[in-house]
Amino acid sequence: MRVAKKIAFGIDIGGSGIKGAPVDLSTGEFVADRVRIPTPENSTPTAVAEVITELVGSFDLPKKVPIGVALPAPIDYGIVRSMANLDKSWTGVDLPALLHGATGRPATAVNDADAAGLGEQRYGAAGGRNGVVLVTTLGTGIGSALIVDGRLVPNTELGHLEIDGYDAETRAADSAREREDLTYEQWAERLQRYYSVVENLLSPDLIVVGGGVSKKHERFLPLLNLRTPIVAAQLRNTAGIVGAAAMAADDAKADKPIRRAVESAPMSFTADAKYPLSGK
Repeated sequence: MRVAKKIAFGIDIGGSGIKGAPVDLSTGEFVADRVRIPTPENSTPTAVAEVITELVGSFDLPKKVPIGVALPAPIDYGIVRSMANLDKSWTGVDLPALLHGATGRPATAVNDADAAGLGEQRYGAAGGRNGVVLVTTLGTGIGSALIVDGRLVPNTELGHLEIDGYDAETRAADSAREREDLTYEQWAERLQRYYSVVENLLSPDLIVVGGGVSKKHERFLPLLNLRTPIVAAQLRNTAGIVGAAAMAADDAKADKPIRRAVESAPMSFTADAKYPLSGK
């Protein structure tokens, strides 16, 4: 007898495109090809919800299949705390309630870096590993997801740690490498400084490095000297969709909202100097 696949629908909202696909929760693989619709120029919550309704409707899904949405913003209990990449009217929006009203489906919202991290922990480079797993994405900034024994510690924003007087991502993100025309060896010195601080702060059991530049991981990861194993991400640009779908399934199974944020003051951590981020 054929066993029906357990499916959730994952969506990744970006500044230029909104992507989604149904995900097989046993494997983390897409059940059908991903669909992408351009993000509306007027990227208000209502306009984006209309696109998501169109996106979900393009698949023949049972009505009870939940949707998980990864958004480039910190999210507290489904509430968007602030917004930099879309319309400013997103601040204060209850995203699960908005999407449930638009689609009629159970909905979950999560920060995009957290979604990607959960995807890697369950189905990718971390492979279901327990302990403290830190997933970082190196791109325009540095995204971070912290997972402890399979449970997400949300909204960590570790790219904004203050190190040597700088917001860390302004010196160590891949955009800094490109902007300052750094060699991979020069950039690796900055990454060494960043990951050394994070390692001393969190004592992780594994660090996973994602982002587009992770395709060239052999050019910089071997140059790092850390106590913690550090490996390249495996899911790459599917991680956000997969992680959002997994989180939606978790929430639907629990039949109640799962805490997606901590109520605390913004983290501030200052470090000083062996591998300063300020020099090439």
